Amino acid sequence: MKFLTEYRDPEVARRYLEEIKKTVTRPWTIMEVCGGQTHSLVKNGILSMLPEEINMVHGPGCPVCVTPLSLIDKAVHLAEEKGVILCSFGDMLRVPGSEKSLLEAKANGADIRILYSPLEAVNIAQQNPDKEVAFFAVGFETTAPANALSVVHAHRLGLKNYSILASHVLVPPAIEALLSDPECHIQGFLAAGHVCTIMGLEEYYPIVDQFQVPIVVTGFEPIDLLQGILMTVQQLEKGQAKLENQYTRMVREKGNPKAIETVYEVFEVTDRMWRGMDIIPASGYEVQDKYAAYDANKKYDVSIAEAPENAECIAGAIMKGIKKPVECPNFGNKCKPENPLGAPMVSSEGACAAYYHFSDMVNRLEEQIV
Repeated sequence: MKFLTEYRDPEVARRYLEEIKKTVTRPWTIMEVCGGQTHSLVKNGILSMLPEEINMVHGPGCPVCVTPLSLIDKAVHLAEEKGVILCSFGDMLRVPGSEKSLLEAKANGADIRILYSPLEAVNIAQQNPDKEVAFFAVGFETTAPANALSVVHAHRLGLKNYSILASHVLVPPAIEALLSDPECHIQGFLAAGHVCTIMGLEEYYPIVDQFQVPIVVTGFEPIDLLQGILMTVQQLEKGQAKLENQYTRMVREKGNPKAIETVYEVFEVTDRMWRGMDIIPASGYEVQDKYAAYDANKKYDVSIAEAPENAECIAGAIMKGIKKPVECPNFGNKCKPENPLGAPMVSSEGACAAYYHFSDMVNRLEEQIV
């Protein structure tokens, strides 16, 4: 496959690393927003190959990690108490709620099903007209079109027993919240290429202008990330602040207009609680009133208070780029994938899981911190 050779070529990677080392003259802190980018940086050993002047910190771009406890508790409640067939992507199942995870609820007999597409949940609703079916619609802008399409599809079929429990979060408001935080020390961003594939670039120009920070929209393969880091460092070294697109093979200025149209047919922007970070204004999607019959929040009217986070988990500081996973005293002992204190240890995009599963990198970073 082309990307295996073109975007994972060791010789090309070496040249980018050499260029980064030639370019950097002082310390810079750069955040990769997306958890998929974090995993690629760690898995491919890029963090250890970068010059010591470059400090990569890991952002809140893991939608599973920032889904509030109350929504996980609500999903559990729907499955256990309301008898709903609760459908979800697999990476949500082991994320701890305030009392239990969806996986624990499933083990206790709740009808919770792992799916690869929300349209599968619509099919389940068709096949089970006497049962209520809800899809746990978690994700960034990337998964919003498919989740919105499931509502449109269910509406066209006239289904009365399908709904979505929406927990969509949006990247640009999160970047603004990070940059507005007094503790923020981030000087440049690698933005999530897959989000911009859907939404385009327009939302990022005002952030660059307001905060005078470079943002480079970047892909996920090793060469993508190294090129994105180089482009960011080049701007920083020149004192520039621009929006640049490294991921040109996928991202267009206007994104995917048809996908955007589908999103705004079903969803509208709302304030959203981000687990570990607080409420961020205009940072999420909720189902519009015209599709209220397909909104599980309205359909079941279940009120669950937001429970306090585990005091031993520093996920919020990690997702703000203030701490690294190995700076948590519980990392790898009290907090492991089989017994997580927080979501970043179990999500496939969580920074803690990335560090845990690549032990060589963990050992090197632990030595640096000590």
